[in-house]
Amino acid sequence: MTRTGSSSVPVAMQALVVVEPGRMEIREVPTPAPGPDEVLARVRAVSICGTDAHLVRGDFPGFWPPAFPFIPGHEWAGEIVDLGPGAERFGWRVGDRVAGTSHDACGACQNCVEGRYNLCENYGRPGLHRQYGHNAQGADAAYVVHGVKSIFRLPDGLSYDEGAVIDPASIALHVAGRGNVAPGDTVAVIGAGAIGLLGGDAARVRGAARVIVVGRSPGRLAKAAAMGFETVGSQAGDPVAAVREMTGGRGADVVLECAGAPTTVRWGVDMLRRGGRCAVVGIPTEDAAIPVQKLVLDELELVGSRASAGEMRRVMPLVEQGRIRVREVMTHRFALAEYATALATFNDPGSGAIKIIVAP
Repeated sequence: MTRTGSSSVPVAMQALVVVEPGRMEIREVPTPAPGPDEVLARVRAVSICGTDAHLVRGDFPGFWPPAFPFIPGHEWAGEIVDLGPGAERFGWRVGDRVAGTSHDACGACQNCVEGRYNLCENYGRPGLHRQYGHNAQGADAAYVVHGVKSIFRLPDGLSYDEGAVIDPASIALHVAGRGNVAPGDTVAVIGAGAIGLLGGDAARVRGAARVIVVGRSPGRLAKAAAMGFETVGSQAGDPVAAVREMTGGRGADVVLECAGAPTTVRWGVDMLRRGGRCAVVGIPTEDAAIPVQKLVLDELELVGSRASAGEMRRVMPLVEQGRIRVREVMTHRFALAEYATALATFNDPGSGAIKIIVAP
């Protein structure tokens, strides 16, 4: 059965529904309808993010998501099948290929006006801000509704699978910017997952002379080495001492912390040269102990990096040119009906999974 509009759309769709922490099901749910300045898109590919795994486990109760049941997923690509009132004013048409991102900010607060919509001062306020797949229904479904501020035209040269990794690629570019990577810098990247490896590419785009990837998974470190990065295994020995030895005792100019554990945040600070900067994009579920004396006496900088803010358009040409290599981090592909297996593969350190694509 279909409903009629600018295109024929089924009245019901298949979706991944997290019923409660730790329990998810593939269910048939009503297909959403786009409201003012929104589009309805058919999801062709969606990738699994570490935040998705936390959300399914219930690690951020009452925040991500505000309540259950909930449809997660926020890294996706597909094509527009219906337009809400006013969406055509922004140049969108049925059939347009798009990549989505999660933040749909108010656009009017000071941060939004300054281009930092990832830090919208109206975060989570009904009618003013949504973060799809976090506090608003997401893209682990056959169809998804997004506001026009959260979709970006996908170039013909990129596949839908590659489009589903544009959002994490934009996050990697953002954290390299927050790290203020400069030409000639030595950059240490902690975490050899998708954001870490793409962050290494982003550091090179900004002119880094050396990129050292620190990780614990032999498979992921092998991938990092295959991508041309120097590597340090954190399972055997002291990774801080290893990075310092590799830099002649000086330390890294910049650290991009992409693992999100209290221990790795501390490593990030300890790996820095005097006057260095650590940008943290991983989100620990508990606070880290920060050496404030060292922070002051060595005049270090420790900065947070949240999602992205304007990098979606900027990163797509870099992906097309092969300078940010999203295909290198895409390791597995599953159907939506196999999401439980896909997530178990993502969570298994021995699987070799980095970025998993799900096809609704």
